[in-house]
Amino acid sequence: MITIRRSDERGHANHGWLDSRFSFSFAEYDDAAHVHFGPLRVLNEDWVEPGAGFPPHPHRDMEIITIVLEGAVAHQDSSGGEGLTRPGEVQVMTAGTGVRHSEYNHSERDRIHLLQIWIVPDARGHTPRYAQKTFESAARHNALLPVVSGDGNDGTLPIHQDATLYVSELDAGARLEHTLAPGRRGYLFLSKGAALLNGQRLDAGDAALITDEPRITLSGATPADVVLMDLP
Repeated sequence: MITIRRSDERGHANHGWLDSRFSFSFAEYDDAAHVHFGPLRVLNEDWVEPGAGFPPHPHRDMEIITIVLEGAVAHQDSSGGEGLTRPGEVQVMTAGTGVRHSEYNHSERDRIHLLQIWIVPDARGHTPRYAQKTFESAARHNALLPVVSGDGNDGTLPIHQDATLYVSELDAGARLEHTLAPGRRGYLFLSKGAALLNGQRLDAGDAALITDEPRITLSGATPADVVLMDLP
């Protein structure tokens, strides 16, 4: 079964310096029908104005993945992790026993456009850690490139959960397939363009919740950027 959630069905908050769309309940956005999808707890699409950002704040017992679509995010945390994450790079932070971090847009003229994804870990109390990595555009061009996984194999960034996150840049007319093992579910988010998922059209900001589908077929209706999560 594939359930499409359209972009304009998401929660929304605009604080001036921050414009956010929420796929699941978050902060003041409370949606009993969309609290989580398996271990996927948060998928926020954020736009951060120049010179603005999130001051130091705490997290614990969560795997936090940041994908930058435009601009550059400056990260610093209490575990010693720090870095500047740009498009083509992926950042992962294990909050574990507790961590404080900040995220800023130091540009004087450019907004940041990013996705932040939270996944509930397999256990509480992991040691906090931070990592980021660049993934070449050619590797995800018309391919599903794994960038985050539970085992950290094949050059992926590791998290404490049996989940794999793929990214893809699709040309119009390109076609991909992905097999979901029995008992697995998928969550697909379109960050740019338009694509067909098993014949159903998705546009930028749309998502698909996938259950009991052993195989999915994805094709570009226009050039499109896609995030796919294979989840327990």
